[in-house]
Parts: sequence; C-alpha cells; structure tokens
Amino acid sequence: MTRIAILGSTGYTALELIKILLRHPGSEIVAVTSRQEGQPPISTVHPSLTHRLELPLEDLNTAEIVARAECVFSCLPHGASSAVVPQLIAGGTRVVDFSADYRLHDAEVFAQWYGQKHTDPDRLGKTVYGLPELFREQIPTAKLVANPGCYPTTAILALSPLLKAGLIEPADIIVDSKSGVSGAGRSPKLTTLYPECNESFSAYNIGRHRHTPEIDQFLSMAAGKPVEVIFTPQLVPMDRGILTTAYAKPTAPVTEEKVMQTLQDFYADEPFVRVVEHLPGTKDCAMTNYCDITARVVRGRVMTISCIDNLIKGASGAAVQNFNLMFGYPETMALQ
Repeated sequence: MTRIAILGSTGYTALELIKILLRHPGSEIVAVTSRQEGQPPISTVHPSLTHRLELPLEDLNTAEIVARAECVFSCLPHGASSAVVPQLIAGGTRVVDFSADYRLHDAEVFAQWYGQKHTDPDRLGKTVYGLPELFREQIPTAKLVANPGCYPTTAILALSPLLKAGLIEPADIIVDSKSGVSGAGRSPKLTTLYPECNESFSAYNIGRHRHTPEIDQFLSMAAGKPVEVIFTPQLVPMDRGILTTAYAKPTAPVTEEKVMQTLQDFYADEPFVRVVEHLPGTKDCAMTNYCDITARVVRGRVMTISCIDNLIKGASGAAVQNFNLMFGYPETMALQ
C-alpha cells in the first residue's frame, strides 16, 4: 500500500485522480490539500465523493506532507509546483507533477511561454517526461515525473512513430486540436461560462498556446532534428475529450497502408494506444485511459487523427499509469 497526498485537490483533474485511486488496491489517500478555510471535507467541493472520501482539505506545509506521504500528485498551477517540489524530493517523497513546470528543457523557453522565471531550473532537461509509450524505461526509477499536457499527448503519440521512421518531414506540420471545456480548468472564466461557450465553436491562443513548445520539443526528440509545428487549439461545447488532426508532408511518396502499419508496429504492445481503421471520435475514449489513432493519405499529405479523454489519458489516467510504473504495480492497474 502506497501512501498518497494530492496537492491542489479542488480541480477537475484532482477529482478524476481521486476516483481512479479509490479503486486502486495499492493506493491509500492520506492527505488532500487546498487553501480552503476551515478544513472542510473534500466532499463539500466534490459532492460525488460523499461517503467515498471524507478527508479534510488541509493547507499543509512540505514537512507535514513528507511525513505522511510516499507519493505526491501535484495538481498545483504552473509556477506553484516548482516552489514545493524540491523540498518534497529532498524529504524522500516521489512526485508526479501535473503542471508544466518540469516538462520543458530550457528555462528561457519556459519564461518566454509562461511569463515567469523558473524557480528550479537545474531540474529542467533532467526530469522524466511521463509519457510511458516513449519513456517507459526511465519512469520506474524517477523521483519526479512531469505529467504530459493533454494536447501534446495527442500530437506526440500520433506523430512520433512517423517521425522516428522518417516517413514525414519535420517541417511544415500542422496540428489542429479541438477540446472540451473541462480542459480550461474549474476556475471561472468568461469564455467558458455556459452562455459564452454553449452552441459555439471557436479557436483561441493561435500561435501562442503554451503547449506549442512542449509539442515541438518532444517531436524534435523523435525526429532527431528540430520540429516546429503550427498548433491551433479550439474550444468545443462539450465537457471532455480532445480530437487532434495533424497534417504532414511525406519524405517520399507513401501509401496509407505503410503509414498505418508503422503506427501498428510501434504501438503493438502498448496497453493504452489503439491504432484503429475507423475514424475515431471522442466518445470512443471518454472515461478511459485510451488514445485512439488512425491515419489517412490525402492528396499526397499524411493525416493523423487521434483522440483522448483530456481528464484521463490527458491528465489523471496518465498520472496513475506513471505512478504504477514508479511503485511497481501493474501498469494497467485501476485503469482498465
């Protein structure tokens, strides 16, 4: 049994994480943190947890967290996580970080895209990226794992095998993604209010979405040369799910069968990636840890279509997948 603390427990990803861990036979949630006054039970914030988890929401310092927990899932905002991670690791606690604080390798790139100086730059480039399909060997011994972003998960999983195989050009890749509203988090924002987003479909943050350098970085690693994508995120009036369509130029004329076979071979032994012949939709992956991928060749361009549940494979399910690898549990435990 592994003792677990969850930092920043009031958001959507924390709720999904708790739901998964409550059915995980190897996990024991011992602390849930928040700055809520009066230490109310977590079920007052997440009513679906009534009679399932009644721990109080506490504002704990790092010493108190280390004393209780062997593993910390940090659901804190960007910038806040890196302020506590060093002390947690120094105290012997292992961490899965949901924020972007340790995903990028360059402190200057982080500052450029996130608008703040990184407070723990020495760990950048040394922290394991928590995408088991590409970095499984490094995860079991990691003290800190950077959980991937939701949009990058769909793009990186779909395009990496094709870049590794040299089937597509690293330049001029277009990544077009549609996400449900839960991807914006639980904090109120004008654009995600019901009257604003219902029955509306809109693009946002074109050319400046913070997931762009993350996609570039890990696709560049797959290609072995620089990759710069044009990334367009779009908001769809649904609760959850991401559908990503990517467009790339082949390095030489290629058949659809060759592209599909490359994906199938790459993911043949992966428990949570399904290479499918049909065009997948977000409902196919809803409430699951699966990423469904397919490909087409249209007028000489290679197209990949991938989809996930943004709150599970795009966040909390991936985090538990990493947790399982870190603590020696079957990788699929509580996720199937």
